[in-house]
Amino acid sequence: MWKRSKGSGRTKQCFSLVHQYIQHFNEKAGNKTASIRRRSKIPGVVITQYTITIPDGKSVPDFKRKLSQVNVPEGKTAVFKALVAGEPKPEVTWKRARCNISDKEKYHTRYDESTGEHILEIRSVMGSDADTYKCFAVNEFGKAICSTALNVTDAVTDPSDFRKMLRKTNSNIFNENKADKVKERDERYRETLQRDYDGLGPEDMYLMHKKMEEMRQRALKSQDGMSESDEAFLRTDDLVNGGNAKDAEDFLIPNLDFVVKLQEAVTEEQDTALFECVLTHPLPKITWMGNGNVLEDSEKYKISVSDHNMVHRLLIKDCTDEDKGVYSAVAGGASCKAELDVEADLEAVGKKKTGGSGLDLEEVVRQQQIKNREEMEKLLEVVKAKHDAGELTEQKTLSTYGKDGELISLTGPVKYSGGDLHDANINGNILKSVLSALSVGDGFDAGKSEGNEERDAENKNEEMEVDAQERNDAHDDELNEMNAKLTVKKKKHESLFNEDSELMEDEEVTGVAVQRRRKRIGPLIEDVVIDPGVQFIWGLSDINAIIGENAELTCKLSKEDYEGVWFRDGEKLIPDDTFLISKEGAIHKLLIMKCQEEHSGKYRFEADNRKTEAVVNVKDPPRFDPDDLSVFTEPLRIKIGHNAVFKLNFLGFEPIKIQWYSEGEELHDDASSTRVEKSTNHSRLLLSRCQRRDSGEIKIRLKNEHGTAEAITQLIVLDKPTSPLGPAEITLSSATCIEFKWRPPKDDGGSPVMNYIMERQQIGRNTWKKIGEIPGVPFYRDTDVDRGRKYCYRIRALTSEGVSDVMETEDLQAGILAFPGAPTPPKVVSAFDDCINLSWTAPSNTGGSQILGYILEKRKKGSNLWTAVNASNEPVKEKKCAVKDVVAGMEYEFRVLAVNLSGPGEFSNPCDFVFARDPKKPPGKVIGLKVTETSYNHFVLTWTKPEDKPDVQDEAKGYFVEIRNAQCLEWSRSITITTTYTAKGLRPMDMYWVRVIASNDGGESEPEELPNYVLAMPPLVRPKFTSKKMKTFVVVRAGNTVRVTINFEASPPPDIMWLKDNGPVPKRVTVSNSDGASQILIPSSERSDSGIYSILVKNLAGQETFSTEVRVTDDPKPPGPVELEENVPGTVTVTWQPSPDEKLDDRLHYTVSKLDSTKRTWATVAERLFNNKFTVCNIMHGREYHFRVYAKNDMGISAPSESPTWGVERKKEKVSLNFSTREERNLRCAPDFIVPLKLHTAPKGYECYMSCAVTGNPKPRITWYRNHININTNTNYYISNTCGVCSMLILSVGPKDVGKYTVTAENALGRSECSTMLSVRE
Repeated sequence: MWKRSKGSGRTKQCFSLVHQYIQHFNEKAGNKTASIRRRSKIPGVVITQYTITIPDGKSVPDFKRKLSQVNVPEGKTAVFKALVAGEPKPEVTWKRARCNISDKEKYHTRYDESTGEHILEIRSVMGSDADTYKCFAVNEFGKAICSTALNVTDAVTDPSDFRKMLRKTNSNIFNENKADKVKERDERYRETLQRDYDGLGPEDMYLMHKKMEEMRQRALKSQDGMSESDEAFLRTDDLVNGGNAKDAEDFLIPNLDFVVKLQEAVTEEQDTALFECVLTHPLPKITWMGNGNVLEDSEKYKISVSDHNMVHRLLIKDCTDEDKGVYSAVAGGASCKAELDVEADLEAVGKKKTGGSGLDLEEVVRQQQIKNREEMEKLLEVVKAKHDAGELTEQKTLSTYGKDGELISLTGPVKYSGGDLHDANINGNILKSVLSALSVGDGFDAGKSEGNEERDAENKNEEMEVDAQERNDAHDDELNEMNAKLTVKKKKHESLFNEDSELMEDEEVTGVAVQRRRKRIGPLIEDVVIDPGVQFIWGLSDINAIIGENAELTCKLSKEDYEGVWFRDGEKLIPDDTFLISKEGAIHKLLIMKCQEEHSGKYRFEADNRKTEAVVNVKDPPRFDPDDLSVFTEPLRIKIGHNAVFKLNFLGFEPIKIQWYSEGEELHDDASSTRVEKSTNHSRLLLSRCQRRDSGEIKIRLKNEHGTAEAITQLIVLDKPTSPLGPAEITLSSATCIEFKWRPPKDDGGSPVMNYIMERQQIGRNTWKKIGEIPGVPFYRDTDVDRGRKYCYRIRALTSEGVSDVMETEDLQAGILAFPGAPTPPKVVSAFDDCINLSWTAPSNTGGSQILGYILEKRKKGSNLWTAVNASNEPVKEKKCAVKDVVAGMEYEFRVLAVNLSGPGEFSNPCDFVFARDPKKPPGKVIGLKVTETSYNHFVLTWTKPEDKPDVQDEAKGYFVEIRNAQCLEWSRSITITTTYTAKGLRPMDMYWVRVIASNDGGESEPEELPNYVLAMPPLVRPKFTSKKMKTFVVVRAGNTVRVTINFEASPPPDIMWLKDNGPVPKRVTVSNSDGASQILIPSSERSDSGIYSILVKNLAGQETFSTEVRVTDDPKPPGPVELEENVPGTVTVTWQPSPDEKLDDRLHYTVSKLDSTKRTWATVAERLFNNKFTVCNIMHGREYHFRVYAKNDMGISAPSESPTWGVERKKEKVSLNFSTREERNLRCAPDFIVPLKLHTAPKGYECYMSCAVTGNPKPRITWYRNHININTNTNYYISNTCGVCSMLILSVGPKDVGKYTVTAENALGRSECSTMLSVRE
């Protein structure tokens, strides 16, 4: 494994070709944990190293001695002993090739501490126990594998019997089973290769062909003779297998790149920031870096990857100012970066939170997967075409283009020898692992395959340490789940075995106890092409379903034109109301409606002899009703001494264990204070006479065999607060005020402190002065004090529940006059032509009170006059000052004094003289360059001036703005002295690059350039209507002009479309569009112009619509002739012919007026009638009546239609009657309805009139009902009963009036009723 290179004292690592590709890709991808195969000093031991570097004092596992082959007779005990080394101490396990060793009674493992040996004992050995046994030693840095064989012999005592048995084995058994073994080997080879090649790309084919030819070369060298063609073949094979470095370069791995790169993120402090990217090929892990440091998954940084390993995300939590900087993602040889900006307040700086890509990443991944699949299918089609043409049986190169035009080549003869059948199977597994590491393809392997833990390690003498037959058995299940994708050519040959064959030593593949030498004696025969068929892109997944809810199983095939069959527990499913089977393209779905317990089981989907399985477990855990849970979780507030009741309904599989908790402690029935009620579907908790200590978390926990559910709420018991907490702490004591603070109450009683009630007593007096209430902050400043006096204060806390007990402070004394000491001499921080920056330190003696500020004075050199820099009544608050009242080139000295509550103190010593002159440093780069406004001919730039850093960079005096058209290479420069600039004279829709350079007398700064170009166009604005009073209904008299104007705003200018009744507007309608408005105009309207006119405003940002109804009408024409009819005594039914406009206007209605001969005015008896009939009541005999019917619409009222005269005034005459004597007849009768109620349909908002006629003697009692509810006393209904005519009037019909109306008539002889229905239309 390690070789000394010629001419150098260093060592280099020489891996097999497969390992070189694995290591190369892992280095490109940033993965430092690529597996490395190492050679052990002990023959037959294979070591796999997990990490490239191993810390001092640590080592990978290794065997101190080789396992010995064991030969035991049947019935005895076989013992294997292994002695291993490694730090940390490796874990040792044993395995068997053909089956497991889980039987603890037969296979016993132990560790002998005295000898340090790991022992495997096999008790009562039988002939079936003869097999290859492996010992695995594993720790965190690697693993070591050593194999040995167990041979079981019969208990033979006569040597002649043994010789006979051996002779029989060499002759008869071979002859009898030769044909069966060859047939079984060929069938197994065909099935294994067909499954093993699933998902293999051209690169894998190349590696497989190369490995097969290497093994064939070694097999030919081991034969006694070699033909000329074989020698030529070996010379050609040397070139293919890496003899020429140039040939090795023909094999290219697809380059990883970013489809979606990282985008700049802006966030607030204590918020989160998100970076995300999409790769061209799947990669399980990439390297994230922040400000030059590698980031790992932690509480601060959450690193995640999607299921398809193409979308990678970095989430930064609780961002601070330290998190600002550049973050990058590294995948292989590709990388991308973006900047993170953290602001304290985004609104204050005018920024918005950004992060992520803002794209539909799943759609991007889907498109990229389609692109990868198309590229791979093109390669496969070329390979298949070459196979069909027979071109790959010679030494030729098959080339095609992969991603982004990179060349992928397949070089070398595509032939297989019969002696390499098992090796081909091993290489198939190796190449499948290489394919997984290289991430070639995008889902061709849909099986649930697991990576081989043991790959080929190419050493010179014992580089192949895994038995081929053992590997076939160990991975048989894995090979069965793989899908065929390539066309495989199989070669057959016959091998002859000599009768007296000898046991041979282990060759490249170890672990087989006995292996015979074979010779190739016949030509190779090509097999037919196998149709690859269909495979799964993804298979079924196990799910846990909730009883009563729906469950869905989905899988996806590689082709859409294949149907499949669903099975449950081996039985075919037939679609019904419970099982819904659907197919959307290549996706097949099984939907289980309202799952029940019997729906649990194993579900299988089969298509074209491919299958995938999943288990559905239907469970019935405890569940809460969402509405009840929402009410339960609301905190419960009660006053002290009251009872608290909690109740919650639930459902689930019984039995359900119910537990109540208070602050984590389980509650049980207590006759005095706690009572828990339990039932099958609800539970109730009663807490009696609650105290303040009972406040806290209340939790209910439900548990059954299917799961657990919990619900939490809060109990708050309200009480008055406790007294505030002392002692009072003096924060300021001066001759004019006392400031002090205290601590709020330990328990506020469940309500916040609103105010504090203050009282004060001057020491030496007996009276307390009420100060009053102050806000609920535990701090008070008392300015009404006398110098040197002592005071005592009483404080009470006030909440909504009451006033707390009093807290009394200690004696607090007001200060006396004490002036501060002198500060330190001022220190010159920086000096400029027009400004000198100074700083100083506060005096050590503050005089016992707070420093209010400082007074600074200056003096020119050579002068005795000190002048104040700031006024005495405006002290400098901070311990620094920028003196700008200076003359360039002059020398100054400065002194400072402190001011406290007592007054100004002493001046400090003056500082050294300093010149007022500018150091002249170039400015820094401008900050926050951005575009604030764009249009088709100009855009506006804004930025922040560079920071003024002493001795590093000075203040900028002006700025150069440079603009370059994207089609031009020269920059045009403009000058400005402000931090805004307007670029004018742009060409619409052109792209411009912009940068800004700050300048002063010291020079120019580095340019600050916008990261993206500026497009000369206004920002996108979604169309919206700006008119506040847009009418949705317009009435126009026929012949007048119709004008509808709509105002809007949109950018870019939108497309405008008008529609009438969802169709094009007529040609007679004129449409006028302008900037921000659109209008339709109909000069002379007609009734046919009535309809719904809709406007559609649409641009790149979106669209908006608005509709208005235009009603073109005229004064209605009068109704037709009016007829009168008496159906019930005392009533007149008025009927008339409809107005001619009734069919043209659906809003036309009628009004009926009445003229009584005894009156002189017309009275309206009915309005808003939509039918042609009305019954007028209270008609008196002997009077004349006239009726008029009007037609009304939205425009006006028509002329009346007159009715004929109803009734004749009778003349009074004296009538004499002669009554004959006869018997009186009984006229009493039960109530009966002679005119029933009719069905009524009334428009919303209009009145509705119902009437019927009833007879009966004695006079029946009338009762009205709506939906079986008495409405006689309801003031919303006007009910009357005149001469047997029962009527009811509803002035304004609404949805609440819809229902069944019933009238009942009842007297002593019986009861009768009549019903009808009222419906309301919009």
